[in-house]
Amino acid sequence: MQRLRDKNIPLTVTVDKVAASGGYMMACVAEKIIAAPFAIVGSIGVVAQIPNFNRFLKSKDIDIELHTAGQYKRTLTLLGENTEEGRQKFREDLNETHHLFKEFVQRMRPALDIEQVATGEHWYGQQALEKGLVDEINTSDEVILGLMEGREVLNVRYMQRKKLIDRVTGSAAESADRLLLRWWQRGQKPLM
Repeated sequence: MQRLRDKNIPLTVTVDKVAASGGYMMACVAEKIIAAPFAIVGSIGVVAQIPNFNRFLKSKDIDIELHTAGQYKRTLTLLGENTEEGRQKFREDLNETHHLFKEFVQRMRPALDIEQVATGEHWYGQQALEKGLVDEINTSDEVILGLMEGREVLNVRYMQRKKLIDRVTGSAAESADRLLLRWWQRGQKPLM
């Protein structure tokens, strides 16, 4: 979507269900965001959780060896013992990711009060409109139907060209099906 925007192609995104977190990050690339009344929008935040099985493994006398190169290559681990230093570094990384997320959204939607909406919360359509996360309340169906008014709409389908053998055998099979159906409708038994 960013490539479309970079080429100055008008881009509108409609959200019928959810544009939260990464979904909102994608949606905010558009010049206009339209959300359904019950669409969930926002969640400009970062979350991470990791289970730790270290105590369980110790209770079963299972040792874990973890080898890394670089002080912060593995800040938290599933199996080893986590340190407060590792936890702190992990939180710093989350905060940096959140900062980058907020910068991106602010760049795409400069009128937005980013500190008010970058709390990790999500809102429904009308609330999202009031906060400036979206520009209009409507469903994608209503938007499409509105755009169709007064216009000629063509239904264009792409069909892959069939090989001659497939067309012949397909036609023969369809003819046989039609013939059997006619006999069945008349109450006659097929010749087989």
